Amino acid sequence: MQNFLKSFVRSILCAAATAGFTAAAAADNYPSKPVRMIVGFAPGGGTDTTARPIAQKLGELLGQQVIVDNRPGAGGNIATDIVSKSNPDGYTILMGTIAALAINPGLYSQLPFDPEKDLAPVTQAVDSTNVLSLHPSVAAGSVKELIALAKTKSLSFGSSGVGGTGHLAGELFNVMAGTKLVHIPYKGGGPAMIDLVGGQVQLVFATGASAVPQIKNGKIKGIAVTTLKRSALMPELPTIAESGLPGFDANNWYGVMVPAKTPRAIINRLNAETIKVLSMPDVKTFLFNQGLDAAPTTPEAFGAYIKSERSKWAKVIKTAGVKAE
Repeated sequence: MQNFLKSFVRSILCAAATAGFTAAAAADNYPSKPVRMIVGFAPGGGTDTTARPIAQKLGELLGQQVIVDNRPGAGGNIATDIVSKSNPDGYTILMGTIAALAINPGLYSQLPFDPEKDLAPVTQAVDSTNVLSLHPSVAAGSVKELIALAKTKSLSFGSSGVGGTGHLAGELFNVMAGTKLVHIPYKGGGPAMIDLVGGQVQLVFATGASAVPQIKNGKIKGIAVTTLKRSALMPELPTIAESGLPGFDANNWYGVMVPAKTPRAIINRLNAETIKVLSMPDVKTFLFNQGLDAAPTTPEAFGAYIKSERSKWAKVIKTAGVKAE
């Protein structure tokens, strides 16, 4: 019996050593074939716009093509689920979003994946501030004036849809300012901006890419940005936090994720190469012109940030009574 136990233990140790050697060898040879970067939204949107230049340059550094694979639907849940159930070998990666990773867990009663248990962070990619944009007829030129006005009359704000950052920025504003801005959901940021320009809604927490051209053309007015720091895209605009609501922060971010149990060596390689890409002047300039600020991090820092964002938005969703469509 004793000999049997010794033999059994040796076999377990040998199996573990073999598995470890195989994983190490796979990491050393990574990548040996093309990599898929799954994007949860259609071509042309912010997530896709972020993913494509990163994928192209990342492929050059890795020596293998990184193919962008658009799998839109359910606020990014479909794409996130695909990656969460993929082999943890580094050949299927996700351009993750605040929606699927931090907002949807508090918005949906059930998800087919657990973003904390089923995925591992690689690096944040970009920050994307929203601009608090008003129709010119709204008699407010600052956040404090808007809050005072909203407490005397009903104002509506448009968004790209229920659960989007533009929607939740408005709900966070209501919670922190004690206002009752009425949410009008649209099927995208474009239609919401059209109705803001037309005066059908009074304000939109709009993406920089959609707001800045209209502000410069004088069709709407921007009074503040939603992130904790000012945006380099419009540095003259103050933050909402410095304009009367200390601590206000609604950052629309994207970042690279892989399936849980992906070897750490592969995560480190992807992290290092993606940071190199985000440091390239041409990539930074391209992203900046789309209203996106490169914001690379360590895997640990990105994981901690996602966790804090998930907790924050869950509280906002519960307090505001937001429900998925």
